[in-house]
Amino acid sequence: EAEGARRRRAGGEVKHKASPRMASSPGSNASLSREKTILSESSQAKKSQCSEEETFYMNCRAAYLAVFKSSLDNIKSKEQLCLVLQQAGRNPSQKMVNQYWTPQTTTLNFDDFCNILKKEKPATKTELLKAFLKVDTNNDGYILHAELYKILTMRGEKMTVEEVNAITKLADVNSNGKFDYNKFCKLYMTTNEQCRKTALEKLEVDSRLRRQQFGSQVETSSERATSPISKPSSRTTRKTDHNPALKRGDNRTSSRPSSAQSCSASVSSTISMSTSSNTNSELIEPNTVKDWQCAQSKGCFFLEEDSEIITHKYRLYLPQRSTVYITIKPLNLSQLEGKTSPWLSVDTALYVLRENESQENLQLVSFTEARNKEMFRWKGELGSGIYWLIPFTTGCRLKKIKKQITGEAKLVYRDEDGELALTKEFKAALSDIFEMIDLDGNGLLSLEEYNFFELRTSGEKCDEEAWAVCKENFDTKKNELTRQGFMDLNLMEANDREGDPSDLWVTLLSLGYNKVLEMTEACPFVIDIYAEKCKPRIKAIYLEAGSRQLNRAICKSVVNKGDAKVLDSGESIIVYTYTSDTRITSVIENKSENKVIIHVNNEQSKNCVNNRGLNIFAVEVAPKSMMVCQHVMPLKEQEEWIYNCVHSLVP
Repeated sequence: EAEGARRRRAGGEVKHKASPRMASSPGSNASLSREKTILSESSQAKKSQCSEEETFYMNCRAAYLAVFKSSLDNIKSKEQLCLVLQQAGRNPSQKMVNQYWTPQTTTLNFDDFCNILKKEKPATKTELLKAFLKVDTNNDGYILHAELYKILTMRGEKMTVEEVNAITKLADVNSNGKFDYNKFCKLYMTTNEQCRKTALEKLEVDSRLRRQQFGSQVETSSERATSPISKPSSRTTRKTDHNPALKRGDNRTSSRPSSAQSCSASVSSTISMSTSSNTNSELIEPNTVKDWQCAQSKGCFFLEEDSEIITHKYRLYLPQRSTVYITIKPLNLSQLEGKTSPWLSVDTALYVLRENESQENLQLVSFTEARNKEMFRWKGELGSGIYWLIPFTTGCRLKKIKKQITGEAKLVYRDEDGELALTKEFKAALSDIFEMIDLDGNGLLSLEEYNFFELRTSGEKCDEEAWAVCKENFDTKKNELTRQGFMDLNLMEANDREGDPSDLWVTLLSLGYNKVLEMTEACPFVIDIYAEKCKPRIKAIYLEAGSRQLNRAICKSVVNKGDAKVLDSGESIIVYTYTSDTRITSVIENKSENKVIIHVNNEQSKNCVNNRGLNIFAVEVAPKSMMVCQHVMPLKEQEEWIYNCVHSLVP
C-alpha cells in the first residue's frame, strides 16, 4: 500500500518535455581526417541509438512480464494499467490513466503499453524535489505532517487518509511529526531502480526469456532458413540474404544486431524501390465512367492518444451484378489558393469485403491497390448483395507530431456591443469540420451525420427529442442542420460557458486539431463508387478502431499477393512480404502449436518510415495465427528507398 501511494502521488503531477534533437554535418571543405572522424562518430551514434532502443524494449518487456504471464496478455482495466505503469517506474496520476484509458477503451496490448512509455518519461529526482519545494514554506527540507495531510487530501487528485498514513509511517523519511522529502525522493528513485532490476532478474531466471534480451552480446552464428527467391519486377530489386558467418578479414558488416545472432533462424529481405511517379498504370479509369451511376461518402481517420486510428466503416449495396470502379483519396479542405492540406500525403486504402449471411462472416474481395497521385483505386466485377468497405491507413504518415506549439489560437471575442462572437480563424476551422462531417456532401447535416460528430467529440449520441429541440433553435433545411446552424450551435456553447473556450477546445482536439487550429492528427477522405449497370448505395455504419475483419483482410491480401519466406526448419513460421509502389507490408504466420517471438531489425533500411516508430522491435505471434508485423513507406517519396529487414526467431 505504501509503495502504491509513493508511486501514485510522489511529487504530484509532473509534465515531461522531450529535449530537441541536435544534429551537425561536416563542412564541404573538411579534411579527410575530419570526415573519417565524423563517419566514426556517426557510426557510434547509430550504435548508441540501436542500444537505446534495445534497452527500452527490454525494460518494457521486463515491466510487462512482472505483471502479466505473457506479453500476449492484454491490459483489461485501469487498475492493471496503473499497476504496470508503476512497475515501469512511472508515476501515473488519474489524469494520465484517463488519457490512455478512455470510456471507449476495452483493452490495451503490449504495443500500446510501449507507446505510452515512449510518451510518459519517468520522473527525475530534480523534478520531484522541485514539486516539493513549492509547498515547503520554510525551505528547510521538511513538511509538517499536518500540512502534508492537508495538501494530499484536499488538493489536486485527492488521496485518502489511509494512503497518507502509509507515507507518514515510513520510518526512513519521517521523524518528529515531519516529512523529510529529500529522503523520500531518494527512496522513491531507489525503489524505482530496484523494481526495474527485479523485473530484469525475473527475465534472467528463465533461460527462454533470457534469450529475448535484445542487448545480449552472444556472437554464436546460426544458419538461416532457405527462402524462395522472389521474381524481380520492373520497379523493384529483391534479395534474400542468408548472411553466413563472417570470416576473418571480411570487411562486410552483418545486418543483424548481436542479439539476433543468437536466434535459431532468421531471414533477411532487401527491396530497392525507385522514386514514386505517383501513378500506377496497371489500372486505367474506364472511358465511360462519367456515364456510370455514382455514390459518394466522406469519412475521416482520427488519431487517438495511444496512436490507435479510428475511422468510419461503410455498408455498400448493389442491387445487381455490375462492373464497379472504386476510389478513395484524402479530402482537400483548404479554401486558400496555393495552400494544400497537410494530410494529403497520408496513404489511404479501402478493403472490400462481401457479407455472407452475417457481419461476422466477411470474405475479402479486393482492395484499392492502383494509384493515381493521392488517389487509390480498384476496378472489378461485383455480384448483387451487401459489401463492407473498410478504410485503412498504415499509420506511417498519420502519427503523433512532436511540434513545439507556442501560444493558443483565439476562438471567441466580444464585439462592440459586448456580445460573444466567433473569430475568423475559428469560423474557418468550423467550416472545414462541417465539410468533413457532411458525409453525403449535400451541404446539410442529418441526425446520423451529426451523431458521428457527437460520438467523436463527446462519446454520446443525440436522440430524436434533442434533435427536435436543435431544429427549433438553429437554422435547418429539409430537417437537416445547415452550415450556419452548425456555427450558431458552437456559438451557443461558448455563450453557455460565458466565453470560456475549454469545451470548444475539447471538440477541436478530438477532431485532430492542435492549439493553433492546424489539423495534424486526422485525415478526412472521400470515397467514390461507380457502377456500370446499377445504382450503388453506400452508408456509414460505424466509427471505430481497426476491427478483426480489417486485420484479417490485410493478412489475407498480403498472403495472397506477397512473397513467402520460411523462417524455421519445420516450415511452421512464415514471413510474407507484400510490395506495392507506395508501401511494403509484412505478415507473420505461426502454424505451430506454441506462441513464437520474432525479433525484427530495420536498421539497414534507407529513407524508410514504419508504423511502429522503432527500427528494432519484437512481436509475439499466438499459436495457429497470423498477424501484421509492420507497414513501411518511403520517408521522402521523391527519393529512392531501400527496405532491409531481418526477421529472427527467438527460441
